[in-house]
Amino acid sequence: MLAKGQTVIQYMEQFAPKSIAVPDDRIGLQLGSLQKEITGVLVALDVTDAVVDEAIAKGANLIIAHHAIIFRPLKSLQTSTPMGKLYEKLIKHDIAVYISHTNLDIAEGGVNDWMADALGLRQTVPIEQTSSDDYLKLVTFVPQSHLDAVRSAVWATGAGHIGAYSHCGFTTAGTGTFLPEEGTQPFSGEQGRLEHASEVRFETIIPSSLKNKAVHALIKSHPYEEVAYDLYPLALPGKAYGLGRVGKLDEPVTLAEFVNTVKQGLDVETVRVVGDLERTVKKAAVLGGSGSRYVNGALFKGADVIVTGDIDYHTAHDALMAGIAIIDPGHNTEKIMKPGVAGVLRARLEADKYDTPVYASEIDTEVFRFV
Repeated sequence: MLAKGQTVIQYMEQFAPKSIAVPDDRIGLQLGSLQKEITGVLVALDVTDAVVDEAIAKGANLIIAHHAIIFRPLKSLQTSTPMGKLYEKLIKHDIAVYISHTNLDIAEGGVNDWMADALGLRQTVPIEQTSSDDYLKLVTFVPQSHLDAVRSAVWATGAGHIGAYSHCGFTTAGTGTFLPEEGTQPFSGEQGRLEHASEVRFETIIPSSLKNKAVHALIKSHPYEEVAYDLYPLALPGKAYGLGRVGKLDEPVTLAEFVNTVKQGLDVETVRVVGDLERTVKKAAVLGGSGSRYVNGALFKGADVIVTGDIDYHTAHDALMAGIAIIDPGHNTEKIMKPGVAGVLRARLEADKYDTPVYASEIDTEVFRFV
């Protein structure tokens, strides 16, 4: 059984929610339709002519890419231009293109975590926080007979977690009142008669991102026709999301030794380096893509070196004076997302018994050559 396009993207957005992307990022479905069965998914860093040919050869009608194919508003679509020809080929072969960019960078277990793992970073935190999943208090009132069912349904959505503790909640017994009016079918009591019901107040904590899911589970498991519940915002800080990662190394190394780690871990042959190759590296930062504006953030977090791409001349000089080293392996190191995303989607499709194949693109889209 082949998965529908919406199903594949639902899996993708569960892993890298669009809500955590930076504002105005060009993400989501950029070309084509998801209203079809997906004969194959090709995961690519960039959508180039060669990548589209690869999708055609593999029979894939959905490309999930990291970099947008429509970055600026289109004033026209002329198929005589290079990009126009690319769009035309995609449309003629009914290939949809979906973009997951900064949300995939930021996501837990996403691009920056894959890169940090490849470099051996431990106890990582974001270089720069971009958002947080603030907590809410969910309160409802339920008959004692259905308390366990309601609690279990709400907790099953991921509610009730405080740090390393799960199933956190509180209950208080009391009396609820209600008057069933005409047309109702009350769980207890009679129409037109004030009912005094023994109920339990149940409260638990939920991250904002799970609000709709938790409320849906509550209503579905609750025996009442009309479910009374409250949602209160809490001052308790929620899970922080952000770009880049800063973490410790298991053992101190020289910058030269760490350069070799970067080359091997990120699969690059050459890098640009700023700093003394004999200096000691205990703590490192990494950020996929262009990271010039995050050098100071990495320095503030105590990093001895930052690994990121597209470093300009003046940023390099400023970093040298500030005392933080830089390793620039290029922008294309984000190619680590190809096997990463393909693995995530493949596992979720297989778990739900779908036969849609997922491929990691084999096309090298690095545009720079060192000669």
